[in-house]
Amino acid sequence: MTPNGYLIFEDESFLDSTVAKMNALRKSGQFCDVRLQVCGHELMAHRAVLACCSPYLFEIFNSDNEPHGVSLVTFEDLDPEAVEILLNYAYTQTCCICGDYLLSKMDSQNAISFRNFASSMGDARLLDKVDAFIQDHLLEVSEQEDFLKLPRLKLEVMLEDNLTLPSNGKLYSKVLNWVQRSLWENGEQLERLMEEVQTLYYSPDHKLVDRGLVIDGQSEVFGGEEDHLQFVQKRPVRESTQRQMSCSSSGSLSPSNQATNAPKPARREWKYIASEKTTNNTYLCLAVMDSVLCVIFLHGRSSPQTSPSATPCLMKSLSFEAQPKELEEQPLSPMHYARSGLGTAALNGRLIAAGGYNREECLRTVECYDPNEDRWSFIAPMRTPRARFQMAVLMGQLYVIGGSNGHSDELSCGERYDPLADEWVQVPELRTNRCNAGVCSLNNKLYVVGGSDPCGQKGLKNCDVFDPVTKTWSNCASLNIRRHQAAVCELEGFMYVAGGAESWNCLNSVERYNPENNTWTLVAPMNVARRGAGIAVHAGKLFVVGGFDGSHALRCVEVYDPARNDWKMLGSMTSSRSNAGLAILGETIYAVGGFDGNEFLNTVEVYNPATDEWNDCANTPSPPSD
Repeated sequence: MTPNGYLIFEDESFLDSTVAKMNALRKSGQFCDVRLQVCGHELMAHRAVLACCSPYLFEIFNSDNEPHGVSLVTFEDLDPEAVEILLNYAYTQTCCICGDYLLSKMDSQNAISFRNFASSMGDARLLDKVDAFIQDHLLEVSEQEDFLKLPRLKLEVMLEDNLTLPSNGKLYSKVLNWVQRSLWENGEQLERLMEEVQTLYYSPDHKLVDRGLVIDGQSEVFGGEEDHLQFVQKRPVRESTQRQMSCSSSGSLSPSNQATNAPKPARREWKYIASEKTTNNTYLCLAVMDSVLCVIFLHGRSSPQTSPSATPCLMKSLSFEAQPKELEEQPLSPMHYARSGLGTAALNGRLIAAGGYNREECLRTVECYDPNEDRWSFIAPMRTPRARFQMAVLMGQLYVIGGSNGHSDELSCGERYDPLADEWVQVPELRTNRCNAGVCSLNNKLYVVGGSDPCGQKGLKNCDVFDPVTKTWSNCASLNIRRHQAAVCELEGFMYVAGGAESWNCLNSVERYNPENNTWTLVAPMNVARRGAGIAVHAGKLFVVGGFDGSHALRCVEVYDPARNDWKMLGSMTSSRSNAGLAILGETIYAVGGFDGNEFLNTVEVYNPATDEWNDCANTPSPPSD
């Protein structure tokens, strides 16, 4: 009984019973409000259930012009039997999976996901196979999106000039030993250890000395692999509950149905998986610490003194008095409205954010950000509410073309903003309605590239160009690949179109348009397939930020160097953002709004190319000089 006299009744069988009944309703077609057409087969389901399970379907249903009718979603290249299995999983959370089949499909891009899955299933055979693959392909795996999302422990190890760090797993066994003692004996939390660089000392007798022990002048060290294993065995097992799993001898994995079995205390996992030397004295390691898959970045730095307690660099890193007081950090001012699918551009030293949509409506309001005052203000609203469009600056004025107003599928109308008059005026309409198209200014003309078909599920190859002098539209060469929600930008006299989606499959391919001969050419593909990404140009390179990979909103960022024709992964954003706005003010890249998979955002974060870091704060300390 609660203090106020109420009794709390909880029916533990209610959820399972309700889910089973809902699945039975689906199979009989009762109360269904969405039809899935898959290669001539029609499957019925409940929109609310699918929206909770799939961010992709959530986006489709959220933009549906008939929210109270029966939605129709078409998949032309899926197996109906596979979709039925996925539907059954959405309702029952149960699925039988062949472990051997998974192994046959494993590659560098999905290895981390496979590792997480194998760990959650508790399947030792599958886990060993995945770990062996990662050991052989760690550098390739480390460039992938899933790897970049892992929590990171950053270590600086001081060592004498005549020493080098060992490149085998024994070094990391010592590191794991140190982390364990920090957690279990010193009361540290793993998250706290990862907040800043940790400094250790590698002694001449090949021992790893804790930073606190160096200051105290003590000689306790963390030894080799044998010490680590003995220490683990002596620790009391922490109680935790894990979902009980079963594994068949055929390699098929499925959750155990023995719900009556009480959960048993689970042993916390500590394991070194793989490591590689990346530069002269820098190492990369993948390990499991306290049952969390983590990345360890380790940098060895020479110490000018023979005594660890007299090492100036080490003492400076550990002395609170020696460090300047950090500037107080305040979050960057958010927009007045949460916006996704908005148009953004830099105009006269200000960031303009126009339109977009939230859970309620498409917007016509326009906000202007002053970076010097960290303040948002309103300018004249657009004539038409619109979202799923892009904005470009042409001859000192803003242009918005097409999009959706939330009531009709697509718009053909466009508007031009005059900053001197603070007003929007109509421009000649496109010859066809266009939503989710890319917009770019090139050689004093406005280009509209790709977009979605009237059903909103197929990309277009169309490319149209607007001449502001003659105020007319004309055709130019079509894209090689159908695209909607592609990122479009001008760089060095060429127009680049990156990613997007052909139908519902996200693309990593990139095309370049040459206005001299009116041709499109494929260039190096991105590392991550994505649609709804932001794009900007800085220092002669293309920056592609966030987006959606078909399953999740993304944080990852990559940069394209046209001189090398290659892409490189950069530091990830602090928040996942799809359909966000991107613009450059000075030397800073701004990402605003978007959708993180759960919420529509009004927040702002900035990227500093000099430090390869994203931050959502207005005042940040300058990077320390070496």
